[in-house]
Amino acid sequence: MDLLKLNTHYTHFTQSLFPNHYYYSKRHRFSHNVVVASASHSSTTSKSVTTIIEEPKPVFSSVKTFAPATVANLGVGFDFLGCAVDGLGDFVTLSVDPDVRPGFLSISDITGSTRKLTTNPLHNCAGIAAISVMKMLNIKSVGLSLVLHKGLPLGSGLGSSAASAAAAAVAVNEIFGGGLSVSDLVLAGLESEKKVSGYHADNVAPAIMGGFVLIRGYEPLDLIHLKFPEGKELFFVLVIPEFEAPTKKMRAALAKEVSMGDHVWNCSQAGALVAAVLQGDLRGMGNALSSDKIVEPKRAPLIPGMENVKKAALEAGAFGCTISGAGPTVVAVTDDEEKGRLIGDCMVRSFMEFGNLKAAAVVKQLDRVGARLISTTPL
Repeated sequence: MDLLKLNTHYTHFTQSLFPNHYYYSKRHRFSHNVVVASASHSSTTSKSVTTIIEEPKPVFSSVKTFAPATVANLGVGFDFLGCAVDGLGDFVTLSVDPDVRPGFLSISDITGSTRKLTTNPLHNCAGIAAISVMKMLNIKSVGLSLVLHKGLPLGSGLGSSAASAAAAAVAVNEIFGGGLSVSDLVLAGLESEKKVSGYHADNVAPAIMGGFVLIRGYEPLDLIHLKFPEGKELFFVLVIPEFEAPTKKMRAALAKEVSMGDHVWNCSQAGALVAAVLQGDLRGMGNALSSDKIVEPKRAPLIPGMENVKKAALEAGAFGCTISGAGPTVVAVTDDEEKGRLIGDCMVRSFMEFGNLKAAAVVKQLDRVGARLISTTPL
């Protein structure tokens, strides 16, 4: 069985927030069927609408946006589950620039962790997503310049490329009045992800939407926003070793075929994970995300000390532990911030003892908002 075809989904949900969406430009018709739903416990319904977009005028001279880090896969949810993490992420400042050719985008500066990043917008995650939104809006009359501040390390397993793409997509949309839907912005982010790490939305969708997101399908793109209960405490212990795990390399390590038994096991655990998220059951969530038999066993040996780090987290009281995205960041879940710090300390020590890697630990909560506008400058 092809691993990349294992995105079978497990429950039925209610209340469609965003219908099937189509967008047009003056000259070309682009159609994307997209469903974005909010999840509780019964089936999703959707309607089909048509939107015609004329070129909008800028409503601000500049905007600043932020998009959060994300934890993709959540163990058993390979390529179809992810969530956003509060307090870590990338910033984009976007300005109308008369020195930039109308209809074009320039990346004028990149700050923060700038290693290996290009300012060519055709090969930069933020640039690709921004250009995609400009095409959706049919922008031809003004040029834009973009400054990217990287708050996330590259190749960390925290959705670094997705955060840049999400912040840029939201920035272009906001500077022209915010006319596009969430689903459009995810599609723009996917154009960026496709060129960097593959066509998967488990980072970029939660980076834009916040919270937990299930990608029910890609043809058409079908997104379900899983509502973690308000008032429930959820803390992510993120331990980031000084080690880079490129997504393409980590995907290449995966098996092309898996046994029926492992497939059925992962499906049942992914269903349990979705149920635990909706119920706010951290113990159930931890058990499920720790139980992957398909992806983690192939990737863990490529991260020095990973198996011992996971063991240390569980022995220190974490409800569950797994690799964040493609790694090398390791994520554990708990219900208490102070307990999270103690778990993180144990994991850091384990990375050094068993992997000979320095590591840093942070404890963060769920980001329920996603990519957002931070500030604006009037025309």
